[in-house]
Amino acid sequence: MFLSALLAAAPSPGPADSLGEAAEQAGNAAGWVEENWSTWLSTGLRILLIVAVAITLRYLIRRALINLIDRMNRSAQTVQGTALGGLLVNAERRRQRSEAIGSVLRSVASFLIMGTAALMVLGAFKINLAPLLASAGVAGVALGFGARNLVTDFLSGVFMILEDQYGVGDSIDAGVASGEVIEVGLRVTKLRGENGAIWYVRNGEVKRIGNLSQGWSTAGVDVTVRPTENLERVREAITAAADSLTKEEPWSEQLWGPVEVLGLDEVLLDSMTVRVSAKTMPGKSTGVERELRWRIKRALDDAGISMIGTVPAQADGGSSPDPTAGMAAPSAYASATSPQSLAATPIPPATLTK
Repeated sequence: MFLSALLAAAPSPGPADSLGEAAEQAGNAAGWVEENWSTWLSTGLRILLIVAVAITLRYLIRRALINLIDRMNRSAQTVQGTALGGLLVNAERRRQRSEAIGSVLRSVASFLIMGTAALMVLGAFKINLAPLLASAGVAGVALGFGARNLVTDFLSGVFMILEDQYGVGDSIDAGVASGEVIEVGLRVTKLRGENGAIWYVRNGEVKRIGNLSQGWSTAGVDVTVRPTENLERVREAITAAADSLTKEEPWSEQLWGPVEVLGLDEVLLDSMTVRVSAKTMPGKSTGVERELRWRIKRALDDAGISMIGTVPAQADGGSSPDPTAGMAAPSAYASATSPQSLAATPIPPATLTK
């Protein structure tokens, strides 16, 4: 009863007190906003400026790279229309190489610009970047160990393209596979083998590369004749065949030097080999070798010079070959009195007498 009386006697808060508290809270909030609005505005403007500059810079750099790549491709197409453009400058090779380089440069530029902008935005919010950078470093190390083969392939492809080690249309020997390059990528190189098979070779697995289509090639032909032939006549026949080759199209364009008779490469009891060599356009040595063999064989036949492997001509009035030359020798077992036959005769069984 006493507690109830005290509660009834206590004054209750009126409407005036509630309005005063609300006004005080509103004043505090307005003061806080007034104190910090300039900071918010400056921070927002700084972030907008950072984002705008990053987007503009990224667009300008990517546009410049695209224009550069297009100019390189147009120059390659212009050179391709010339007589030697298809051999000296491969448009598809230039296109793939330029596009790969452009893709790498655009990706690197975008990563650097946007990454720097993101760090600057976080710094504008007064965020401590040291833990984030440390975490990013640990994540990068873990990714590098987990995907080291992929990283190796990518880096090898980048350096291979930048150094122009090989390109589309080149015939290469990559160790694990060999053939003609039909596509070059940052991670995988595609080759077509001699039997038509397509090989996908990871760039990181290539330890050494032999480019058979870069610079110039060498066409080599070995002419094997009998040791009794006159070497001067052999030289004259080969020289005549080489002269006819250098004066006809398209061989005159594919030859980058005179056909040279280097001399005797090997001398044996039953044969001697004359070495013939010529410098050709890259990738054209095989065709030149085949045509040169064809012409040398015809020239030697016209000169009456026989090559090893042909049937020697018989002289007039010579003796005919011995018909028994191809017959096998008689066996020692054909005679019943020969020691071999007697040794092979079975021993008769012994007879027992009482």
